[in-house]
Amino acid sequence: MRPGVLTVGAVYGAALLLSLAGFGATLWYGVDEPGNALAFGTLIALGELARWGAVPGEREAAPLAAAGALAYALLGTDAGTATTHGVLQIVAVVVAGALAGIVPHLARGHGPGADHVARRILTVTFAALCFQPLYNSGAVVEHLGEGPPYAFFLLLLLCLTALCDAVLAALLLRARTGFPYGPLLRDELRALLGIGSAVCATGAVMALGVAAAGLWALPVLAVPLLLTQVSFRRYAAVRTVNRQTIASLARATEIAGCTPPGHARRVAALSTAVGRELGLSGPELAVLEHAALMHDIGQLSLVDPVEGGATALLPAEEQRRIALLGGEVVRRTGVAAAVAVVVERQADPYRDQPLPARIVRAVNAYDDLAGDGAGAALEALERLRLGTARDYHPDVVECLARVLARGGAGGVTSTIAG
Repeated sequence: MRPGVLTVGAVYGAALLLSLAGFGATLWYGVDEPGNALAFGTLIALGELARWGAVPGEREAAPLAAAGALAYALLGTDAGTATTHGVLQIVAVVVAGALAGIVPHLARGHGPGADHVARRILTVTFAALCFQPLYNSGAVVEHLGEGPPYAFFLLLLLCLTALCDAVLAALLLRARTGFPYGPLLRDELRALLGIGSAVCATGAVMALGVAAAGLWALPVLAVPLLLTQVSFRRYAAVRTVNRQTIASLARATEIAGCTPPGHARRVAALSTAVGRELGLSGPELAVLEHAALMHDIGQLSLVDPVEGGATALLPAEEQRRIALLGGEVVRRTGVAAAVAVVVERQADPYRDQPLPARIVRAVNAYDDLAGDGAGAALEALERLRLGTARDYHPDVVECLARVLARGGAGGVTSTIAG
């Protein structure tokens, strides 16, 4: 059995065992403070229902549910009265609320992935284990009181919980794709600065608000996060439209008969996989993907089309001319200048190229040369290796070979949605 399968199985198994233990203990001992459990369970369910309209691949499609779960895990008092719910009840309420909100989405075939559910259970359990025993023992109030040090303690726990979630997310993605763990973790940590920071802050404020004012604070404190979710979703939708526009521009070369069908999409997917393997971060991968989609757009300026669209077979000067034409076209479309730089420098000697241009050049040449069949693919790789003196960077070629050996770009998703 592959190590990646074992990793995913271990994460899922831990989440399942915690869920069963939570439900079992709650059924056996009963529900402490049912009003609190019902209020937070309802908030989590409504937060999950609010994932309607989420962009595919969105990192946190239900921020209100995440904030509500964290607030319940860090709840010590309700309007000045100490709470008695334990870690296992927290797990049971979070899972029950999440399932209640997820069922309508599952019925439509748009429910969250199992990775998301498992991470939610494990991170909430981590937060509850860090907070509840310390608070119930009286150590937190004794040493920190109920003032600013207590609020800072909650924020610290939430930061640790967010770090735990990022580690789990990168671990699961590493297990599924085989990409280097470091860049994946860096991308997850960078994502925390967006909607993740709003989730953590709201979770802390909810816990403090209920402690001071009771459950009436929940609906009031939920409104700002809902507005943030709407704004974030609109921003994500704009980014998706931008990528669709770029993909449509890239298809112009296929419609005009300049390149084979699917060439731009194949180069983009494989370039993204190679970029991840080489450790590029999320923004760098976005530039790489856009440049790979538009790398052949300069062929639209040619009077006589290149036979088969295979620019890798042209003389170096002709490749350079097409690349410069492509860069000029990209600049006129309003796409980021970094994308145009990659497009226009893809035909330079690799020692003069930025890394994204090295990747696009090697992957484009591979797709031009590979054709159909394993024999042609191996021959294309060998031709790339023979060209490492000037045209193709040796590290990029070997990285491309590793990605192809793992099945190509099958596990790659767009970097834009997240």
